Amino acid sequence: VYAASEGLKVTAIDAAAPGGQASTSSKIENYLGFPTGISGRELADRAAVQANKFGTRIASPVAASELACQGCHYAVTTTDGRVLQGRSVVTASGARYRRLPIPNLDQFESQGVYYAATGMEAQLCQGEEVALVGGGNSAGQAAVFLSGVARHVHLSIRRDNLAATMSDYLIRRIDETPNITVHADTEIVGLHGDHHLEEIDVLVRADGETKRYPARHLFVFIGAEACTDWLDGQVALDDKGFVKTGAMLTDEDLAAGGWTLRRQPSVYETSRPRLYAVGDVRAGSTKRVASAVGEGSVVVQFIHQALAE
Repeated sequence: VYAASEGLKVTAIDAAAPGGQASTSSKIENYLGFPTGISGRELADRAAVQANKFGTRIASPVAASELACQGCHYAVTTTDGRVLQGRSVVTASGARYRRLPIPNLDQFESQGVYYAATGMEAQLCQGEEVALVGGGNSAGQAAVFLSGVARHVHLSIRRDNLAATMSDYLIRRIDETPNITVHADTEIVGLHGDHHLEEIDVLVRADGETKRYPARHLFVFIGAEACTDWLDGQVALDDKGFVKTGAMLTDEDLAAGGWTLRRQPSVYETSRPRLYAVGDVRAGSTKRVASAVGEGSVVVQFIHQALAE
């Protein structure tokens, strides 16, 4: 939308449907301008209409399989054999959150099941029982944070203890927080509710018994994988596989990417000139629809500046 409305010739491709991960949300309630919320599908459909209005060509479902640099142009090869050429490429290919293997999980995503714990989610949990699954640092940080607003936080982990997967300082803070309980050797195997999550089934692995508990809020922190397979080493990634941009890039990253410009990469620019990353795929990004839209808007000015060079 922003690139096409500012005079650039734009082709957008998406492997699933326009809108990507956001389009799968049953209801987005923290996006500016929609006080009663809007479904991800409707928001994505509106965005596609808007992009078409400004002349964007949208191809979906079409996946990118390979990226190549050809002189001053980039070439993106798609899985159906087409080759798209452009002087600049923006990747917003997102991340795949690891999901619990529960058949009706998608019914409750954004309706009680969350993959981040920020102030927005904390407001929903005031004075309530909260369930959380995951044994890494992100899970520990979320548990401590939510304990400040929730009545009680129940942390479910598959291992016998947290020592192998979480930093000592977080383990100490969890031990010292009276309203956090760690349920070791357990896993969440079932979700129940009408329009919103109401109860969860917890399997106690030691004896094979499954127990049902009331829970309107379940936070899942079992990791995420950046969708960067198609980049195949063309840009610098961090240790978790997310695309490094701007000040995150080292001299070694730039040398490996063939960076020859006198200037440093701009905020969303990768280790290759005029190749940008925005949204969830970018290292250090805030995993929110509004943040992704904002980055997609701001990156256009940097594209114009780079093309003017």
